[in-house]
Amino acid sequence: MKFILDNWMLIAVAIASGAMLLWPLIQGAATAGLDPAAAVQLINREKGVVIDVCDPTEFAAGHVGGAKNIPLADLESKLGNAVKNKALPLILVCQTGARSGRAVAVAKKLGYEKAQNLAGGLVGWKAANLPVEKG
Repeated sequence: MKFILDNWMLIAVAIASGAMLLWPLIQGAATAGLDPAAAVQLINREKGVVIDVCDPTEFAAGHVGGAKNIPLADLESKLGNAVKNKALPLILVCQTGARSGRAVAVAKKLGYEKAQNLAGGLVGWKAANLPVEKG
């Protein structure tokens, strides 16, 4: 007990550094999703549909080729008209993957069980050197 009381500062530093080492693992679990290579395979092999949940101005600045733009605020009301076949895989995309993570929950609530988030969003897509359309 005397050791703990005498070295409380060292123990605090050890706990803080351990937490900092574990943080990326915790963060990665929260933002888990489909990596860009797996998304391309879904698009090509299973006719996966890409839905971009960004605002129209962000969508016009750059998006995954062939993506349909449905802003997150309108997703619940417009997804059924945009993708009628609920058995098709949905790949939901935004700039970083945060909004599309919330969009996956909305899509699954609507019955799209194969809805997935593109990990890293459009930033991850670009980092994988995959093509981006503008306009």
